[in-house]
Amino acid sequence: MVYDASGALIKTEINGPRLLNRGKVRDIYDLGDSLLFIATDRISAFDCIMPNGIPHKGRVLTELSLFWFEYMDWLPNHLITADPEKFPEILKPYKQELSGRAIIVKKAQPLPIECVVRGYLVGSGWKDYKNSGKVCGITLRDGYRQAEKLDQPLFTPTTKAEQGHDEPISFEQVEELIGSDVAHTVRDLAIKVYQTAADCAAAKGVIVADTKFEFGIFEGKVILIDEVLTPDSSRFWPATQYKLDCNPPSLDKQFVRDYLETLDWDKNPPAPELPADIVKKTTEKYIGAYESITGKTLSFL
Repeated sequence: MVYDASGALIKTEINGPRLLNRGKVRDIYDLGDSLLFIATDRISAFDCIMPNGIPHKGRVLTELSLFWFEYMDWLPNHLITADPEKFPEILKPYKQELSGRAIIVKKAQPLPIECVVRGYLVGSGWKDYKNSGKVCGITLRDGYRQAEKLDQPLFTPTTKAEQGHDEPISFEQVEELIGSDVAHTVRDLAIKVYQTAADCAAAKGVIVADTKFEFGIFEGKVILIDEVLTPDSSRFWPATQYKLDCNPPSLDKQFVRDYLETLDWDKNPPAPELPADIVKKTTEKYIGAYESITGKTLSFL
């Protein structure tokens, strides 16, 4: 395992299973009939991985995803187990490092799209709306203000780029990529999952402004895969600090993006190193998101 100076896990090295993919955050290993997903503390922004990590981030992503998987028990997902005691013998030497940040999952076939759902008009959606009156090609009514709640959640899918930036695509393009039936299924599921989570979080004083899901096909059925409603994949606003005509304070990765926007950086690799104070505040925001939504304290703190 490779850690940076702050103690953040930035790279895993597991002997035995074959490394399938080292993504922006997760390292994925092949266990034969299943996969090992390890959430590192790497952080990416604008599709670039930062050189240093955010301590505890991977555990927050894992624990919050597990919370939502359980909460959405009506929706099949890829989770087999998150209990290190049930991991294969080959992983026993790594029990301490994997605890709280690793899950074993089904081998689903990932769909080649990111399923973005927007409940509020902010970020790139706000920029799009100001310029064209549309968000990802969807025409909206006049009169919206920045960070205002949309009349209804929008499904605004994107490509899933291996390199470079994800690009918005129309629903018609989604149908061409994955077929009309599956396209309608994932759109309806994504909006339902978003609305269910938004209602849950609202009761805890947190606004889910937008989020991103991934779905896959397992045994012929659509299932939810990867992470779910985490500070990496979602925009969380404390309701007490919510206001219009700005980017409201958030408990998510937006804090890092906002910092990076102040730099003279073209958003292409290599990414700049994050200062210690930005790292510390980001850790606090991630932990705050988990604790606010779940009402629990993280076991590793």
